[in-house]
Amino acid sequence: MLTSDFDYELPSHLIAQHPPAERTAARMLVLDRASERCLHRAFTDLPEYLRPGDLVVLNDTRVFPARIEGHWCDTGGQVELLLLEPVEEAMAATPVAARYHSVWEALCGSGRKARPGLHATFGGGALKAEILRPAADGGVVVALTGEQPPMELLARFGRTPLPPYISRDGRQPAVAAEDQSRYQTVYARHTGAVAAPTAGLHFTTEFLSRLAAKGVALATVTLHVGPGTFQPVKAENPDEHRMHAERYTVMPAAAAAIAACRQHGGRILAVGSTSVRTLETMAAEHDGHAAACAGRSRLFIRPPYDFRLTDRMLTNFHLPRSTLLMMVAAFAGRERVLSAYREAMAAGYRFYSYGDCMLLL
Repeated sequence: MLTSDFDYELPSHLIAQHPPAERTAARMLVLDRASERCLHRAFTDLPEYLRPGDLVVLNDTRVFPARIEGHWCDTGGQVELLLLEPVEEAMAATPVAARYHSVWEALCGSGRKARPGLHATFGGGALKAEILRPAADGGVVVALTGEQPPMELLARFGRTPLPPYISRDGRQPAVAAEDQSRYQTVYARHTGAVAAPTAGLHFTTEFLSRLAAKGVALATVTLHVGPGTFQPVKAENPDEHRMHAERYTVMPAAAAAIAACRQHGGRILAVGSTSVRTLETMAAEHDGHAAACAGRSRLFIRPPYDFRLTDRMLTNFHLPRSTLLMMVAAFAGRERVLSAYREAMAAGYRFYSYGDCMLLL
């Protein structure tokens, strides 16, 4: 298996640049692994493929406005930080001399190399940053200082970190407000992601209530999606690819719901690749069983793979040569998935984060 085996050509006009008017308005391509047939349905038809006793697993991570723009203190040149996560020793920022200090791992965009000791300001000086040292995967470790907690300042001055294939000029307040609202699931709870679990963007609270009324159980897990989700696999041999580690948590209630579903013969529908990754990481670390747990996942799911806790998958359409496309191919077969993608393109489906979805049975 080569990385080039997961390549395909997508016309640019099929990349969704904005969400649909209503969250539930997406189309849904249904791929039945048993019959190898594709059906063209709507997301609102999803309950037809679930029955009482089934379990829907959702990723409740919350995207935060992690992208901030500012200037270097010495030259006045522009600099941009994409904050990824607080470093372990500074997870709880504390007031220091009436100021808040925290340390983060970040990606730095600038016309110069981000050397240790460089200082920058953001939000008209409300937030100051110092580059401390290099970090893994080309990032930096940066110290932030401000008069308010970092998340409060990011809420004022940060921007939603949209994926690179969504084009924005940054000068349209209405569009920025749309992204802030719609590039977030309605059940987002735990802040920490720099990318949304996009299969969940189709759900509304009313739709979730509709599933519950049918006797379908709901459970939430947390995986904080990182920027690695958008990075293609560069090595031609996928075995040489190094996955970006992402923080995950499975609470006792979710583990109990998963175990109960398995015990009474229900089916587990994972909403999005991040829910799949969380479920399968838990299974890999607990001999196929559900258990409350937390950690960092580097699980790379690609063909061949034996799924232990994922019976069905709802997912959006993924980038070529990506780990996410390889995961879908591991679940439904590479040739079947690529054939379904070609059929979706011919039918005018909208691709990627704000696009339509695919149900794998």
